[in-house]
Amino acid sequence: QVQLGESGGGLVQPGGSLRLSCAASGSISSIPNMGWYRQAPGKQRELVAIMVGGSITNYADSVKGRFAISRDNAKNTMYLQMNSLKPEDTAVYYCRAVAKSDNKYLEVWGQGTLVTVSS
Repeated sequence: QVQLGESGGGLVQPGGSLRLSCAASGSISSIPNMGWYRQAPGKQRELVAIMVGGSITNYADSVKGRFAISRDNAKNTMYLQMNSLKPEDTAVYYCRAVAKSDNKYLEVWGQGTLVTVSS
């Protein structure tokens, strides 16, 4: 069993910064794929950033140059540094991982953390 726990959301003014964290726990052999997604009110969940193999990254066009995904393998923790935040970044942010546990690959989602960008 693998669980993901997110933290770091909150209210921030436009132009501000936040750092989200996502910690994986449980019986984990490896986590080859981790990513951040978001869902704004009335919209579908969308990819924000993804990291594959610990180093290959991809970002949504809307966040390129402003957001940065990273991970600490020793802590099984992933981060999303969000800078120059805009009101349109307001959403519930979810982390997702594909983790190897007990010789099986599992897709796991966190519970989500709310980010509100408003003055």
